[in-house]
Amino acid sequence: MLQPGTLWQNWGRSASDHPKHLARPANVDEVIEVVDFARTHGLTVKPIGAGHSFTAIAATTGIRLDLDAVDGLIAVDGNLVTLGAGTNLHQLPALLAPHGLALANMGDIDRQTIGGATSTGTHGTGSAFGGLATQLRAVTLVTADGGVLRVSETENAELLPAARLGLGALGVLVDVTIECVPAFLLSAVERPEPMAAVLDDWHGATEATDHFEFYVWPHTDTVLSKYNTRLPIDAERSPVGRFAGWWEDEFMSNRVLAAKLELGRALPGLTPAINRFATRLVGDRSYTDVSHEVFVSPRRTRFVEMEYAVPFDAVPEIVREIHALIERRRWKISFPIEVRSAAADDLWLSTASGRRTGYIALHRYHREDPAEYFRTIEEIMQTHGGRPHWGKMHNRDADSLRAAYPRFDDFVTVRDRLDPDRLFGNAYLERVLGA
Repeated sequence: MLQPGTLWQNWGRSASDHPKHLARPANVDEVIEVVDFARTHGLTVKPIGAGHSFTAIAATTGIRLDLDAVDGLIAVDGNLVTLGAGTNLHQLPALLAPHGLALANMGDIDRQTIGGATSTGTHGTGSAFGGLATQLRAVTLVTADGGVLRVSETENAELLPAARLGLGALGVLVDVTIECVPAFLLSAVERPEPMAAVLDDWHGATEATDHFEFYVWPHTDTVLSKYNTRLPIDAERSPVGRFAGWWEDEFMSNRVLAAKLELGRALPGLTPAINRFATRLVGDRSYTDVSHEVFVSPRRTRFVEMEYAVPFDAVPEIVREIHALIERRRWKISFPIEVRSAAADDLWLSTASGRRTGYIALHRYHREDPAEYFRTIEEIMQTHGGRPHWGKMHNRDADSLRAAYPRFDDFVTVRDRLDPDRLFGNAYLERVLGA
């Protein structure tokens, strides 16, 4: 199975590696063979998903493990669905539809694998809903000794709060069992609104709407709000028309955005005027469709991203602080700032662990240098007790993160037990978890 390693870059072009070997196992037995080979030859092993993490969490100099073939539907038991870890999220609607099921919540990108998405803390929005990893009920890992470890509420249950969101540090995730829900529709209302009004109503909007989020346009006083309400699957559908969908999701949100970003990079002084013009062109529509058609949007313009999880109540203050900082520093920021929410959970390294959470995500065009923008705003996030998304750019290390996660050392203890020699380690994990 081993082939010479090749240069790899992530989707955002913010991380790359050139491993010694590349392996494409077709099943769990072949994953075990690769792990045994790596252990015998003193190499590290890192599974690679779809490359949608902006950090180097999947980078390796040893063996890059491509799990594309370890995918698909394995079993369905009521609402519990077992999937190969290499299954991409965009495959799930077709796999789940014959069983009348859907994911309870999704983010706005579906290119990731289920293994990569859950291991890094991918989430959607909705103050009553947790991230994708909270929907897991069992996982199967190939551990550093070549064993197969099943973790569930009845098997090795003490490991479940660590293994459901494990950063790839505990072993090779080969399958997951996820609790789905009956398929449902979403009624979507998208409209531009005054930023001040939306921030003042942050609590009310998130509590009154199943899935609420908004995008702040820097250099303007306008946000694009999205209100998504859950409906029974047999409710009346009124999907976006073909042309309207192409205009909003492909032309405006991708082609025009890319042109806008290139123009802003070449002529930064035009950025405020371009953003003000953009707020008059996007959004302001309503439609009803099956859940994944509303949750997910195509993202074809490359960017890099930093996202922080902050205490829910602090969101309006932080957004106002960021908005004022951009003007004070005279930065020219083309990309909108995304704001979402999530329920508290009990996963040890979840960004929503133990607290109701708001998420604030910053983006820069992949051809721009994000360092000053991200670093300066990261200081604001830390002041408010923020936790960085594990798959998005940040500068935190183990000492800093230990103070942010009450169960941090419990996770490290599990890592020491399952991977004492750091077979699944890399530079990123050494930085965020310690050597």
